[in-house]
Amino acid sequence: MTRHYSAFSLLKEGLSGQKGWQQAWRSPEPKPRYDVLIIGGGGHGLATAYYLARTHNIRNVAIIEKGWLGGGNTGRNTTVVRSNYFFPESTALYDMALRLYETLGRDLNYNIMLSQRGIVTLAHSEAEMEMAARTVNAMQINGTDAELFGIEDVRRVLPLLNVSPGARYPVFGGVWQGRAGTARHDAVAWGYARAADRLGVDIIQSCEVEEFIVEGGRCRGVKTSRGEIRAERTGMVVAGHSSNLAAKAGFRLPITSYALQACVSEPVKPVLDTVVLSPGTGTYASQSDKGELVLGGALDRVPSYGQRGNLPVLEEVVAGLLEMFPSFRQLRLMRQWAGIVDVTPDSSPILGESPLPGLFLNCGWGTGGFKAIPAGGTLLAHLLATGKHHDVSRPFDLDRFARGRLIDEAAGSGIAH
Repeated sequence: MTRHYSAFSLLKEGLSGQKGWQQAWRSPEPKPRYDVLIIGGGGHGLATAYYLARTHNIRNVAIIEKGWLGGGNTGRNTTVVRSNYFFPESTALYDMALRLYETLGRDLNYNIMLSQRGIVTLAHSEAEMEMAARTVNAMQINGTDAELFGIEDVRRVLPLLNVSPGARYPVFGGVWQGRAGTARHDAVAWGYARAADRLGVDIIQSCEVEEFIVEGGRCRGVKTSRGEIRAERTGMVVAGHSSNLAAKAGFRLPITSYALQACVSEPVKPVLDTVVLSPGTGTYASQSDKGELVLGGALDRVPSYGQRGNLPVLEEVVAGLLEMFPSFRQLRLMRQWAGIVDVTPDSSPILGESPLPGLFLNCGWGTGGFKAIPAGGTLLAHLLATGKHHDVSRPFDLDRFARGRLIDEAAGSGIAH
């Protein structure tokens, strides 16, 4: 049942400190045993719990999070959702996520503020236009929407963009995906959390994993800062900290963690109707519903677990923005941050059972984690419920590194080689 508030009741609740509002989800004490345990209370972990309960009717599920819900990469990204990848395996994965995003607000009964405003990836030379044409062909063959833009098309959707012939990075055209856009990151986390809680899932915050319980060569649960929690199957969904937890479980992952930085400007009236990415400058930008310009760039190539920005990367991002939009030069920046991203050698995720039986992995998303949340949750829930791969997740198993079946999506992920 949905509860509706009038403007007067919202004002009344605000003045009274929201004392009349019910909690969106419970904060229970952990039980000693669950059917499934999920480590990580970000978007992918919450989505996994929700789909376990809704799709597979497995409701004796707990999510444990060492900090607070959505406090990692889910709350530290640039909110872009898209499926403009090159390889068929990647397109199947990210388009599954985008299709789920398109109905997610209705499914969760929660406004995730999805805005399918489109994304254009610019081409700055004839050679880049040739690659753009190949990308559009691949996307269309793989079953997702794509269009090759010429200079006039770019000018139409980005009227403030510097497209003069004398620009440092002249614009020749680009790749357009109209179904792409943005979604509100915290709304996605809160929507999944509320829906999972209503299906009986326990969400346990401030609960850090100290070690894994291994009996008979199989993961049987974890020892945490709040006691021992056992489960027949455990999912590990901790993004940039995947390598650290894998070490506690006794195996290594082909992952390096980097800081991916972003920043926002002061709010202004609507000036940017779409998401724009310039491979030449290494900068991408969109405008939030509040009017802020949300800006991002390439990885800081120094391995790090720091959730903060630094001046060299900020200078690169801002310089790239001003190359594209000289009219933005007087805008003031409000804040800067970083998320910890876990990058694999082929810039594609890892989905499947770990070398420790009973422990399943959802990691290695690199820069693509937020856009993949609904698919990542759906696929890990399928693995945990059935013990078997979904057709979409099978190519992303950890064994691809031993088989040599890599899916190199560095270009699609926006990660420079």
